[in-house]
Amino acid sequence: MINKLISLSLKNRYLVLLSAIVLFAWGAYSVKENPIDAIPDLSENQVIVFTEWQGRSPQIMEDQVTYPLVSNLQGIPKVKAIRATSMFGMSFVYIVFDDKADVYWARSRVLERLNYAQRLLPQGITPTLGPDGTGVGHILWYTLDAKGIDLGEQRALQDWYVKLGLQTVPGVSEVASFGGFEKQYQVTIDPQKLNYYNIPLSQVLKAVKSNNNDVGGRKFEMNGTGYIVRGLGYIKSLQDVENISIGTINTVAVKVKDIATVQMGGDLRLGIFDQNGEGEAVGGIVVMRYGENADKVIHSVKDKMKDIEKGFPPGVKFKIAYDRSELIENAIGSVKHTLIEEMITVSVIVILFLFSWRSALSIIIQIPITIAASFILLNAFGITSNIMSLTGIALAIGVIVDNGIVMVENSHRNLAIAQEKEKL
Repeated sequence: MINKLISLSLKNRYLVLLSAIVLFAWGAYSVKENPIDAIPDLSENQVIVFTEWQGRSPQIMEDQVTYPLVSNLQGIPKVKAIRATSMFGMSFVYIVFDDKADVYWARSRVLERLNYAQRLLPQGITPTLGPDGTGVGHILWYTLDAKGIDLGEQRALQDWYVKLGLQTVPGVSEVASFGGFEKQYQVTIDPQKLNYYNIPLSQVLKAVKSNNNDVGGRKFEMNGTGYIVRGLGYIKSLQDVENISIGTINTVAVKVKDIATVQMGGDLRLGIFDQNGEGEAVGGIVVMRYGENADKVIHSVKDKMKDIEKGFPPGVKFKIAYDRSELIENAIGSVKHTLIEEMITVSVIVILFLFSWRSALSIIIQIPITIAASFILLNAFGITSNIMSLTGIALAIGVIVDNGIVMVENSHRNLAIAQEKEKL
């Protein structure tokens, strides 16, 4: 069989060369299309359901949120396991699917079942799906270098400008903010004044909530012109909160400032973010979408950062804390370096032993063609170019050229034997 294949190849040399060119071109295209990452994604194919219920203990979260969700999410097709954890004010449910299940099909089935399971949860509690990323999806961490700006303003800049801009980058699943203070209006009520005015706390909460809203009215026509009536009531300053009317005592309006103090403050924090011991910082984590090209997404995010920096206040700029592209580029550079070393080593050895540059060329040409063809298989099986796969290719380079050296040496030996027989 092997002899017939060799004979067929020798008789159809141009067809073999054309096949090699086509294979190399296909492989080169596959190299560009293959997702590049440094870390192999060995995480499970899972969908995360997150539910928040502030102020509740882990036991209440377990009994009233986690258990109803887990019991009703069972029975979804292609589910391997369902795991859950409850903590203070938060519930996490991890639905693990089969490896062959499409992640977006899995998310749609979970969302479909959540519509039914939500009716079993306490009123006002809405479970949400986690980002469509994986455990190794954190590809870029950054902080804001904003000297002279307080942490509250930095967090507002991050949440309402930077985050919204970076989330538009193709391949980005989520931008998670960290550090600083989330600004909020804080109303500190004096219980003695509440008792003096005989106003229940629920009435204060209802008044503040109902007075922070815009309302719409009907349209009416006057002199042939239509007018739309609406009421503007959104809070824009501390004074707006202070002047909210709660009730009346002897025809005198009681306002929020009469029974409480209003200030601008930060939300309760469970920790702080410190960078290199230089003080607190504000920044974000860029999470890559499932199955995307990490190197391509990182460069797209950096390009978007340059555009976002144009709208920063004076003196504010990005500071990269973690960048996976460096590891990716080093891994690719290592494979390129290994390829060049192998080609030079094989060329020198073959020329020294056979004294034939044509023989060396026939062996060297196998290396790029074989490596390019391996990327066709990587794409076919959905495997990314990472440290493990690239290292395997680098280690296999020596095996790739072994058969070429053996075949060339055997050809030289048979040719030498044939020449000796002709002389005799």
